[in-house]
Amino acid sequence: MKDYSVSFEIAGPLAIFTRPDSGASFVSYPAPTYSALKGMFDCVARWKSAHIEPVKVELCRPILFQRYATNYGGPLRKASQLAGGTSYQLFATVLVDVCYKVYGVVTESTPAPGPNNHLHALQELFERRLKQGRLYSTPCLGWSEFTPQYFGPLRSCTHVREDVDLAISSMLFRVFDSDASGKYAPQFRHDLRIEKGVLRYAQ
Repeated sequence: MKDYSVSFEIAGPLAIFTRPDSGASFVSYPAPTYSALKGMFDCVARWKSAHIEPVKVELCRPILFQRYATNYGGPLRKASQLAGGTSYQLFATVLVDVCYKVYGVVTESTPAPGPNNHLHALQELFERRLKQGRLYSTPCLGWSEFTPQYFGPLRSCTHVREDVDLAISSMLFRVFDSDASGKYAPQFRHDLRIEKGVLRYAQ
């Protein structure tokens, strides 16, 4: 069966892909999670009977971490004020100056509703919308305030950092049990490796 492959490049000054075990002081994984990249694909193109599954990511800049603080504006802020606090800050360890080339493949969620090839249709829709810059929502590098400086087709001026080799003992793979209409059921992958700047998500 033919593979319907798609890809994009994303770069920005800050990113965070939070480790669930990092507690209240959030710490980022050294590379994007499967779920984060799937969300970026969904920002561009969506289809009821098919979805785009991330396959691998290429790291095009060194892995650099930095401490980061931000004012919290969520529902717990009111509880903090009632307890006598005037503000609520979150502290995190984030990635700095990131650039990723992301590769995915169009996969069937349900049987095609008609005679047309819905996998090819989603591939063409994604490539057209990415090139035109038409998005359903603004992609982000983890937190919504971490917007990219570049989001679009792969660029010839960026290259994978082959000097990056790193072991990841455990990484959140997906939050839901299915890529479409799933229920909350976190899954983890163990003993992953970034080899020559490339992280693959397939088992």
